[in-house]
Amino acid sequence: MSTKDTEQNQSNSEFSQLLSDNQYTKFPKIGEVIKGKVISASRAEVQLDIDGIKTGVVRGRELYNESEEYGHLKPDDVVEATIIELENENGQLELSFRYAGQQRAWENLKELLKKGEVIPVKILDANKGGLMVKIGHITGFLPVSQLIPEHYPRVEGGDKNKILEFLKKLTNQILKVKVIDADEKEDKLIVSEKAAWEEAQEKVVSKYKVGDKIKGKVTAVTDFGVFVEFDNKMEGLVHISELAWQRIDDPKDFIKVSDTVEAEIINIEGTKIFLSMKKLKQDPWKDVAQKYKIGDLVKGKILKANPFGLFVELDQDIHGLAHISELSDKPVANLSEIGKPGDVLKFKIISIDPQNHRLGLSLKNPKETKAEKESTAAKATDNGKKEKEKEVKTEKKTAKPAKEKKVKVKK
Repeated sequence: MSTKDTEQNQSNSEFSQLLSDNQYTKFPKIGEVIKGKVISASRAEVQLDIDGIKTGVVRGRELYNESEEYGHLKPDDVVEATIIELENENGQLELSFRYAGQQRAWENLKELLKKGEVIPVKILDANKGGLMVKIGHITGFLPVSQLIPEHYPRVEGGDKNKILEFLKKLTNQILKVKVIDADEKEDKLIVSEKAAWEEAQEKVVSKYKVGDKIKGKVTAVTDFGVFVEFDNKMEGLVHISELAWQRIDDPKDFIKVSDTVEAEIINIEGTKIFLSMKKLKQDPWKDVAQKYKIGDLVKGKILKANPFGLFVELDQDIHGLAHISELSDKPVANLSEIGKPGDVLKFKIISIDPQNHRLGLSLKNPKETKAEKESTAAKATDNGKKEKEKEVKTEKKTAKPAKEKKVKVKK
């Protein structure tokens, strides 16, 4: 084989190698991320050499939006950019650092979501539903429901303006969060402070069990219960039904923020701890039968009027209900005609259920039940016997003994 043929075969081999490497047959596409070497860089534009084949340019907002990250580029630096136009007016590839940055940011977010890493974020702003944050180039949202107890806006009545006022105070603070949703297609990034906090709290919570007693300070009072902080930022909820044995309509009338209380752990769900204050006190309903009986007439103070009747306080621990059907022999159109909160009326006890903590009252003069009739008859019989015995005793006391007649005997 001649030298010329050898050179030709070598040339063909090199060309085949180039084709197989796709160096010339692989054409870039719009949206593709490519690497380039910096030719020149200024505030106005950055020129990139793309594999010695093409020149690309990054300019305008595609550069300005990423000026912090790309503001110190120098010749021969290798960077990534996204193709947004295959050829501009100068025959160059039109490139974007902005899109490339976003793609890297979403990839980073997906990695954070997968690994469950805890990261610090700065709070940019707040709205009534939560807080605005930014991770890399992506703006995200931290919902109110995903805040830790310390940052949760426990606002009376759920006033949205007050909630916003509370959340605004968190602006510019650094919070530790976890990514819980990262959807590039939906452009949705959701983070959670609570998820990051719960991970740390799990170790602390694990040392507690149901039945343990705690002592803590009331941090918030809501319509549904009371939050108590104990053991270095641990927090538990005392539901309104677990505050006391008696009925409580508004916890604010019973307890206030900063009060020191004792409670028992009655349930643990993950990092949520549920407490009871009433379990540490004796149930007054256990002895209710010694204090009250069916048929007794008692004085009671009206606590609250509901469409179905009146809630009545018999004493500090025992409360009863006078159902609307037991308020009058006639239909009741307006409960205020019967009584209002604070009024003291005389009621008849018509039922007692210690197990379910219920006591029924009546303002009517209902017909006596069979048990009540028997009880009344027994009392009457007993009273009759006592009266008769009393009369007999009286007669014996008042009766004068008969004088003996002296008989004269004639001598």
